[in-house]
Amino acid sequence: MFVFDAHVDTLSRLLASNETLDKNRGHVNLDFLRQNKKSGGAQVFAAFVSPMFYHGKALHQTMAMLDLFWQWMETFPDDLAFAGTGREIRTISQQGKIACLLGIEGGEALQGSLANLRMFYRLGVRLLTLTWNHRNDLASGAPEGESGGGLSLFGQEVVREMNRLGMLVDVSHLNDESFWDVVEISQDPIIASHSNSRTLCNHPRNLTDEQVRAIAAGGGVIGVNFCPHFLAQGRQATIHDVVEQIEYLARIGGVECVGLGSDFDGIGQTPLGLANYSKTQELAVILQERGHSEGDVAKIMGVNFQRLCERVLG
Repeated sequence: MFVFDAHVDTLSRLLASNETLDKNRGHVNLDFLRQNKKSGGAQVFAAFVSPMFYHGKALHQTMAMLDLFWQWMETFPDDLAFAGTGREIRTISQQGKIACLLGIEGGEALQGSLANLRMFYRLGVRLLTLTWNHRNDLASGAPEGESGGGLSLFGQEVVREMNRLGMLVDVSHLNDESFWDVVEISQDPIIASHSNSRTLCNHPRNLTDEQVRAIAAGGGVIGVNFCPHFLAQGRQATIHDVVEQIEYLARIGGVECVGLGSDFDGIGQTPLGLANYSKTQELAVILQERGHSEGDVAKIMGVNFQRLCERVLG
């Protein structure tokens, strides 16, 4: 089944470890990706800006990750291909390759410049997660709560420019006030690339029912996160917790608003049954066993994000 994963941190992991994609000992490697070639697949690789690079080196570090991404496209042309539009995702999947999208996690990479945003777009970036866990030039992160404030004036400009360019505005990691500012300002559907339901797991990184409905009402999609801390508290999370998140979000916002955003290679632990990328298809098996139609399962596994990319990216 076609799989679209809206967030992995493989770029930052491999840049730091000097491992290669074909020999990555983490959650995502070339062999795991190849398993989805027959049925088609799309993967967003996020260039995560670590706090250690916030002060003066964020742009530099991001460029290093973008360079690594393009090295992969050149090194593995039989397996991977860059996708900058929804149509390209479809075409690449039909060719038996994995459609690779490029994102940035953390507006620090812009270093206060819309020109950098436009340059990133020209380099292939199609998604920006506005912040990570901390306040930056754009917005406040989830752990800062109400005291962090909402979007800055620059953050508002960034959202509008992303709409103009045709980029996915990602609200994962935002605090509630910044989230609602994005909902008010963005003219395009928004995504939460790797977030869960706060009702099922009361963590500030997760979304309230009201936020889920707002994303769904605008035509956006939520990628369910596999991080155990966002799935269960006080016990070991399992693949069934991921399934329950999927089912709950579908009940609240409709099945069209649910997708996958594993956070692989960015999380220290994984749920039992989801040790790495190769196990992702198990979700489809469990969902069908629980009585969900093949069409609905296909939407969750990838079609919803594919549809959104066609609408926003072109």
